[in-house]
Amino acid sequence: MTSSAGSVIGELAAAADLAAHPNRHYTGTRGVLGVRMGTVFDIAKRNSGMPLAEVGRLLDEDPYESRMAAFCILDFQVRAARLPSGEREARYRLYLDRHDAIDAWDMVDRAAPRVVGMFLRERSRDPLFDLAVSADPLRRRTAMTAPLAYTRPLHRAGIADLLRIAEMLAADPDPLVNKPVGIALRHAGAVAPDAVREFLARMGPALPDRIRREVMKTLPASAE
Repeated sequence: MTSSAGSVIGELAAAADLAAHPNRHYTGTRGVLGVRMGTVFDIAKRNSGMPLAEVGRLLDEDPYESRMAAFCILDFQVRAARLPSGEREARYRLYLDRHDAIDAWDMVDRAAPRVVGMFLRERSRDPLFDLAVSADPLRRRTAMTAPLAYTRPLHRAGIADLLRIAEMLAADPDPLVNKPVGIALRHAGAVAPDAVREFLARMGPALPDRIRREVMKTLPASAE
C-alpha cells in the first residue's frame, strides 16, 4: 500500500507520549506530539516511498514531529542511487520552496546536506550564497550545512565554496548559524586540511576564537 501523509500522521499519533518525550530541544512555536526521535526516524524510513505530493502535505502539518518526518523522508529518498535527476531536483525544489516549514535546526541538519548540497554538487552553488544573506537564520544555517555534502567524497570546488560561505557567516551573532560554521570547518579540515589552514590564516582575528579553537582541535597535524 502506498504511504500517505495520513498514514504517517496516524503512526505518529499512536506513538505520541508528551509526558515521556517532550522534545525540549524543539524551540519553535508550533505543536509537539511527544514522539521519541528514534521513532520518528523509524516511521519516516518505513514510509520513504511516499509520493512527493504527500511529503508536501506533511509539511503543512502543525506538529514538529510531522514536519521532521517529512524532512527525514526527503533525506531517505535522495539516498537512493537510482533516483532520476528530475526526482532529485523536485525534492531540492520542495525543500527550498517550503523552507517556511523549517523552524528547528535538526530539520536543516537532517536534510540539507543530501537534499540541497548533493543536488548542487555539480551545479552552480549560487543558491547557497543567496541563502547565506537571508534574514532568516535557519536559511543561513541551510547555506552553511548543505556544503557538508562536499566533504565526503571530497569535492574541492565545493570545499572552496564552503569556505567562502564560512567567511560570510563566521561572525553571525545567531548560534543557529555560527555553530554550524565551526562544524563545517571541522569536517572540511578532515579532508582538505591545507585549505582550512589557509582559511584560518587569512581570516585572522575576524574568525571568532571559539570557532578557531574548535577547528584547531581536530585539524590534522601539518606535514611540514
